[in-house]
Amino acid sequence: LAAAPGVVHDVPPFDRDAMLIEADLLIDWYVPAISGGPASDALRSGYHRTWNALLDRLQGSEYTLMLRDFHSPNIIWRGERSGLDRLGIVDVQDALIGPAAYDVASLAMDARVTIPPEIEQRTLDAYVAARRAAGGFDEAGFLEAYAIMAAQRNSKILGIFVRLEKRDGKPYYLRHLPRIRDYLRRALSHPA
Repeated sequence: LAAAPGVVHDVPPFDRDAMLIEADLLIDWYVPAISGGPASDALRSGYHRTWNALLDRLQGSEYTLMLRDFHSPNIIWRGERSGLDRLGIVDVQDALIGPAAYDVASLAMDARVTIPPEIEQRTLDAYVAARRAAGGFDEAGFLEAYAIMAAQRNSKILGIFVRLEKRDGKPYYLRHLPRIRDYLRRALSHPA
């Protein structure tokens, strides 16, 4: 990305290691919170095998700039402007290069707002229709990547929200856990 004349900023990749570190938040924080003890070595090993198999399926996925926190609190409506300039986006400092499906999953399964399955589907349908119209879009591959990224993101968030309570003394986030569990169930219902 061009940051200033003569200055180039390289955006790091959201690679397998980063995805696994984030997915591990579920097993490191959420599992002990609901089970009363740390995850067993066997559970951890099986969890990693499953995630590695899922992440292998992302090999052919489209990668792009992903904001990672693309959800309602970070989207600002600027009514005094016109066209696309009416939309503002904040909290972009953690952007990486990763699966295009990630930010769609982040928006369609907003961690802090309950998105009913019908609205999630309408969001997906609108995205797919726009991408299909632009040409060169692998819809089946995108939907598979969407399910994997939705599962990865919601696994991460379950762990983060428990960690915020346990480590940082911020219990407020626990009220979102039922929603995040529901989103994770939805993502896991995909055939991928």
